[in-house]
Amino acid sequence: MAKINKSNGSERARLMVAQEAARIIVNQGIRDYGLAKKKAADRLGLTMRGALPGNAEIEQAVSEYLQIFAGESHSDLLRSMRLAALSAMEMLAAFTPRLVGPVLNGTADANSAVNLHVFADNPEVVALSLDERGISYRPYERRLKSRRDQADTYAGYEFHHGDAAVQATVFPVDGIRQAPMSPVDGKPMKRADTRAVQELID
Repeated sequence: MAKINKSNGSERARLMVAQEAARIIVNQGIRDYGLAKKKAADRLGLTMRGALPGNAEIEQAVSEYLQIFAGESHSDLLRSMRLAALSAMEMLAAFTPRLVGPVLNGTADANSAVNLHVFADNPEVVALSLDERGISYRPYERRLKSRRDQADTYAGYEFHHGDAAVQATVFPVDGIRQAPMSPVDGKPMKRADTRAVQELID
């Protein structure tokens, strides 16, 4: 009997940490699920390792938090960000763009950027394309896992398009065949082409 209670207590603690982490992510704009999880556990006075939820549980809690507390305004924000994504994808059509991350998954908030994967064997051609359009950008590097035991570093460019911040991470052309692993569930990231994004908007 004690075992069942302990298990229930652990489940309840996991749920509480996930919900608090979701609140921190949305309200403070923290994008690192691990950091949000730690902050939430500290805030709730929980140190048990078993009480810490996985990233997929936190993403689910973020989705629920946005539905409950943001409602229609979240739907409007998501639509506007997806429209900005589609417009940026059309502008970067030469690089076969794919939408990934919170704007695709529906967990984006006001602090989220539109995340695109673009494909070119030389990242500088993407920068040149932005230069030619007179778009100011900030270069960055992103480390992503291609396999459980292997992470690679990719160049990227962040720029503003409409009201949205867009982050375009550049993969080699053949990288379109294998998406990197999602930090949320460890599975290949979902990617959407322009047609799929248009369907989401419709």
